[in-house]
Amino acid sequence: MRPFHLEIASPDGMRFSGDAEQLSVRSIDGELSILCGHIPLVTALAKGECRVYVDGKIRRAELSGGFLTVTPESVRLLSTDFSWK
Repeated sequence: MRPFHLEIASPDGMRFSGDAEQLSVRSIDGELSILCGHIPLVTALAKGECRVYVDGKIRRAELSGGFLTVTPESVRLLSTDFSWK
């Protein structure tokens, strides 16, 4: 899979900044996965698990809500509380 630039931030600071192959989160409308080339999107996030796929490995985290923005240049996740497992 082609990577895309992902930034994850919380009030505690930048939690991740780099290339990822996939991002899976729970939006207020249900489960959502982002791949390279995804259409532009802005959505609110629900409390749940966040999965970041990097170099064939999955990094898991818990988030308590926030916002996700997808543009042709990058994907940004802003969370009110984000903690890696």
